[in-house]
Amino acid sequence: MNAMKKLRHYMRPYTLFAILAPLLMCIEVGMDLLQPMIMQKMIDTGIAHQDNVYVIKLGLLMLLSAFVGLLGGAGCSVYAAKASVHFGTDIRRDVFKKMQQFSNQNTDSFGTGKLITIVTNDIATVQQAVIMTLRIFVRGPLMFIGSVLIVWFTARELFPVLLVAIPLLIALIYFFSVKSGRLFANVQKAMDQVNTKLQEMLAGIRVIKAFDRQDYEKNIFKTVNDSLMKRNLTAEQLILTLMPIMMFIVNLGIIAGLWMGVIKVNEGTLQVGVILAFINYLNIMMNGLMSSSHVLMQIARSFTSADRIVQVLDTEIDITAHDHSISAQETQGEVEFRQVNFSYSKNGEYVLRNISFKASAGQTIGIIGSTGSGKSTLVKLIPRLYDPDSGDIFIDGVNVKELPLEVLRTAIGFVPQKATLFSGTIDENLRFGKEEATSADLEHASQSAAASEFIDKFDGKFSHPLMQGATNLSGGQRQRLSMARAFIREPSILILDDSTSAIDALSESAVQQALRTSYSPTTVFIISSKISSIIDADQILVLEDGQMEANGTHHELLKKSKVYRDIYSSQSGKEVNFV
Repeated sequence: MNAMKKLRHYMRPYTLFAILAPLLMCIEVGMDLLQPMIMQKMIDTGIAHQDNVYVIKLGLLMLLSAFVGLLGGAGCSVYAAKASVHFGTDIRRDVFKKMQQFSNQNTDSFGTGKLITIVTNDIATVQQAVIMTLRIFVRGPLMFIGSVLIVWFTARELFPVLLVAIPLLIALIYFFSVKSGRLFANVQKAMDQVNTKLQEMLAGIRVIKAFDRQDYEKNIFKTVNDSLMKRNLTAEQLILTLMPIMMFIVNLGIIAGLWMGVIKVNEGTLQVGVILAFINYLNIMMNGLMSSSHVLMQIARSFTSADRIVQVLDTEIDITAHDHSISAQETQGEVEFRQVNFSYSKNGEYVLRNISFKASAGQTIGIIGSTGSGKSTLVKLIPRLYDPDSGDIFIDGVNVKELPLEVLRTAIGFVPQKATLFSGTIDENLRFGKEEATSADLEHASQSAAASEFIDKFDGKFSHPLMQGATNLSGGQRQRLSMARAFIREPSILILDDSTSAIDALSESAVQQALRTSYSPTTVFIISSKISSIIDADQILVLEDGQMEANGTHHELLKKSKVYRDIYSSQSGKEVNFV
């Protein structure tokens, strides 16, 4: 309930639509309630007295009221749709915007499967609740209340039937609405699991096929899909059970009404048309209560979805920054770590411990170490994809936490371990790094990344389309385009996270040459498992179990670092002994 109140302000820009829809629905309801009264007059006055002219007049009046009701209902549908769709669109926009501001830690806390469900299914559920409230939840109660009042004034002799049927129907609706809300909360959780598994399967489809694990994945997906099916089936069966129970009570009411009505007709205190009108109004009441129950169940279901949406919107971003006068263009690229500690789980199991070093502007810093030593984690702290648990990171003497994120990240070119490209053209992917890049910038960046070699072979060159995930390129081609996207920024700080692992030695040599010539003022961080990629670095950091085992140049490390010597010996086949 509180979550829905928090989302209510999204309806304010569309208040006019939200007012017009119920007003137009009132017109439709009024016309629907008028129909049985006209029919009653037609039977008891026109037909009973064989007044054909009177019957025709009332028949035309019924047609006119039906047409007016049609206009009211259509208008209500149009404005209710406008209000609800805009409402849902604005929420989806803000949820997406908030998710873009999430740190990696924020994203990890939700999980991508749950976030996808929130953006798609949960917002659609809330949107559906709004449109049903504006249309059906106005129509249902009005039809019910109007029918009760008309029966009270026109067929009071039959009113005792309603005194028994109505409380039973309302009690049923309340019970089923509360119960369905709890069941659909479980459905949403099961949907999260299905989306998570589906995303994992699609992302790793090549690995699944390569290891011939399709049957295994089918069984895993069957488990989560069956769980969703069972929970959904339980919830839907509960809702569908309500209809026959309500119909049974209404039919009992009709039988009771007919029985009482026949007695009154025989006594001469009631006319036949009143009985028929009563039956019609009883059906109208049932339809009104039934439609209202469906809306109540949808609203109960939407409470869970609204809670999940508000949970995203209210999430406190754990990476924030203060305003600072420095601009991205003024950044020189000096980077310093001071006793930095970091853990993903925040339980004291540090991935990085007491990391301290200083990289002067324009230096090339190599980072090497065994798998799991914390190499990639270290460079992710520079653009603040994560913040350290303790310690500080400085750029040009300014703590990164005091820099606006836009300024900080604009000054950095980041090439992640896994080359991530987007559907679109090569041109669009490269301009992701610098939107205002010229054709000359594109050429220069692609040459520096040794990407021109294959781009020039495409018919459209930079307009060559890429499929989702750039699956129509090889791994090495994706890595080179990913580097070109970072190069085009001409950043003050360039981070290459094992980004040459899939390219050949000749292309890697061309990239290293470009870094020395075209990007000499840039501070470059190169993570590599190959010493040959970082052998000429001004400073090499050797990481072991999250700690910096040693740092220095290649020759210095051969003298003072056993870990580095072991890596060098394993890769070069040469024994290095220093006394």
